[in-house]
Amino acid sequence: MALEQQTPPFVELRGVSKFYSGVRALEGVDLSCRQGSIHAILGENGAGKSTLIKIMSGVVRPDTGTVSVAGVQHQFNKPADAVRTGIVSVYQELSLIPDLTVAENISISDPPRRFGLIDSRAQTRRAEALLARIHCEDVDPRAVVRDLSLSRRQMVEIAKAIGKAPELLILDEATSALTSRDVETIYRVLDQLRQDGVGMLFISHRMHEVEALCDTLSVFRNGRHIETFAKGAHGQDEIVKLMIGRDIVHQFPPPPVPQERKPHLVVEGLRWEDRLHGVSLTVGKGEIVGLGGLDGQGQKEFLLALFGVLRGVSGTVSIEGRAASPSSPADAKGGANRIALVPEDRKTEGLMLPMSVADNLLSAAYDKVLRGPFIDPEKSRRAVADAIAKLQIKVARPDDAVATLSGGNQQKVVIAKWLMTDPGLVLLNDPTRGIDVGTKQEIYQLMRNLADQGTAILFYSTDYAELIGLCDRVLVMYDGRIVTELAGDEATEERLVAAALNIRSTDTPREGARQ
Repeated sequence: MALEQQTPPFVELRGVSKFYSGVRALEGVDLSCRQGSIHAILGENGAGKSTLIKIMSGVVRPDTGTVSVAGVQHQFNKPADAVRTGIVSVYQELSLIPDLTVAENISISDPPRRFGLIDSRAQTRRAEALLARIHCEDVDPRAVVRDLSLSRRQMVEIAKAIGKAPELLILDEATSALTSRDVETIYRVLDQLRQDGVGMLFISHRMHEVEALCDTLSVFRNGRHIETFAKGAHGQDEIVKLMIGRDIVHQFPPPPVPQERKPHLVVEGLRWEDRLHGVSLTVGKGEIVGLGGLDGQGQKEFLLALFGVLRGVSGTVSIEGRAASPSSPADAKGGANRIALVPEDRKTEGLMLPMSVADNLLSAAYDKVLRGPFIDPEKSRRAVADAIAKLQIKVARPDDAVATLSGGNQQKVVIAKWLMTDPGLVLLNDPTRGIDVGTKQEIYQLMRNLADQGTAILFYSTDYAELIGLCDRVLVMYDGRIVTELAGDEATEERLVAAALNIRSTDTPREGARQ
């Protein structure tokens, strides 16, 4: 904090506004960022945070206002212009090229050369040094990015950004895909960068991260800068009220009365390669069953297996008492199976970004809007309007490209797309990652409403509070197996963490999961 008080602003925005199709994304924003300080930007999805950082990093130009760096006014026409001034961004949606190696991605904008050709050995050495700097030596610079887990890819993205020698590093939900161990590592890296005089703009919906890391906080709401204050000046409840403009009474919907439920999904001894080792579970009609555990313990593969994505899966699956072994996603969602999957990465797995909101919403349910062999325009229009209204998706026009929406509204489109198929079983893969407080609550209430209507829900989350607050039961996975079942008062954070590490907590939970 002392350094921040002594140094002049490195980046200053004055009167910055941006509109899309007449809809306000930012209006009249004044903001200052200093070196040697971590500055949090808080707000709901759609509050203007993404537009703010796109303007600062040269992705879009403001309609009005000025951006100054080190006292000099700039007009950025492309991200390279911002990088030249020392502004480097790490986005929540990764920019890595999947078919290139880690080393090639890290140096893609300026690879080391020898005799006019790319020096692959120097490129590898540079990647090794940058990965070591962020304590990520377990990543092989020669590995192809598509073979890495999402958390490892995120660490590579951070190494790539640090390699550009930033003076202001913008981190947009850069920890949302990381494991808890990686988050602690990044804390140390960011603290060292702060000591080295690097300024950071930190966008996160995880308040404990903001409290642990940040010196200054700025709140945005509906495209406007509401308030900037020092850490500790406001409590969490006050900050949330500033973000959403209202009090939050309940974070999670009230739980249902415990009752016997007719099994909807029954899985016995599911195996796949070296990732799943005999997973067995039951999900009842109207039940929300959580999947817990550390990232990478087979949760994603289990959901993909149920949705017919993986080949070579063994074991038995039944739905409503009928044998079901979906051989493809089309098979999973169709017929009597009626399975929907909200995937891990909305932008690469859930959406077609250049296409319209309407086309994305209808993409899984065209059979619902047919008249004979043809699409009925009026049915399509009503179905899209109903989906937008049901999930309160903020969009100017259904014909707008889905890429123009905020992250939270994009996630709502993914969920709405699958709800249009009228599923009996919904598989959710960490659906609230990178989503603001208000939108999270809307998704929580939607899940409870679906369960109350008889939908079976299997819900993987990296957020222990969600598993405890939302789920009727939590099954914890470790090394491709379900090791513990927790329900009711047994579902505590201590027990979840202990089970995730495959150790016994001081208050040992029951071992209720079937193997």
